[in-house]
Amino acid sequence: MALPNTKLASKSGPAVKPVRGGLKNISDSNLLLLITIIVFVLMYVGAILFQGKGFLKPQTFFNILNANAALIIASVGMSIVMITGGIDISVGGVAALVSMSCAVYLDYHGGSIFGSIAIAIAIGLAFGIVQGILVAYLDIQPFIVSLAGMFFARGMTTIVNTKPFNVENPAFVALKETRLRIPGVGSVNKNGTFVNAYVEIGVVVAILIVILMFCVLRWTKLGRHFYAVGGNAQSALMLGINVRRTRFLSHLICSLLAGIGGYVYFLHVGSGSASHASGMEMNAIASSIIGGTMLTGGLGNIIGTFFGVLSLSTIQNIVSSAGLDQAWWTGITIAAMLCLFLLIQSVVMARRKRS
Repeated sequence: MALPNTKLASKSGPAVKPVRGGLKNISDSNLLLLITIIVFVLMYVGAILFQGKGFLKPQTFFNILNANAALIIASVGMSIVMITGGIDISVGGVAALVSMSCAVYLDYHGGSIFGSIAIAIAIGLAFGIVQGILVAYLDIQPFIVSLAGMFFARGMTTIVNTKPFNVENPAFVALKETRLRIPGVGSVNKNGTFVNAYVEIGVVVAILIVILMFCVLRWTKLGRHFYAVGGNAQSALMLGINVRRTRFLSHLICSLLAGIGGYVYFLHVGSGSASHASGMEMNAIASSIIGGTMLTGGLGNIIGTFFGVLSLSTIQNIVSSAGLDQAWWTGITIAAMLCLFLLIQSVVMARRKRS
């Protein structure tokens, strides 16, 4: 792992090392990103060719974004923690707690939209501060801390309210049903009418967060510190980087994004339930790995994470369109994708060691 003040440190993260064979002067991070994009394009083209013209409609692609905006946000936060060499499996529980808390606040207490957003951010910050302190300053394993956070969040969700219900607050319903039409993009329906494609507000929020976090990792000192700490914490410490503060900030950002992602999830489903966002943490980890983020830290790309979420959702849609609606088929295909990308990461790591 090349450190920020060395010649090999690239703006996209880890060291730029030439790839033997044909791809010269491409970083490991960009190589994994390229592979992720190619795999996604091949899967989507395959879906168009073998699953019918439904995948050819622009709205099908935008529906993937609509359904996974919250997962994109949570996966971005997960990638930041994983780049520093940690992990956070509490993001699904935080999202569920945010969803239920905001639902109760809006419907039972006559709350406002801005008040519910403040609640979501406060919950995310609270989890980030506590978990960040335990991991960074008390040296407790991130998995154990976030496991406790997951159980606590799920338990608190049930305490807030036990029964699932749909939110009927007029202002929230109006916000939930807001659609942003995309001029010139759409398809012709059965009546011969052109219908514009649309995205939900959550998609705009997710894309803005992807851009913001990409810029943070690529062009800021904090971003370079994340990579340095994940690559070699001892070397980073010797270079004057505050390792504890860097790890604390990574967990703080991850939980904050989980809170924001929880509100985006809430906007999409429009209800509160203790079972909401079930499995989000595992999907976030899988999306980060597929996107090229290393479990060992020091390597990752936010754009890759974005395409990792799209790849994960696309393969799920392909399995569903093929008539394999049983849950285990989706699990099997996701497992196969993870094995493939873990194998690719192993090859990249071996190449780095040889270099």
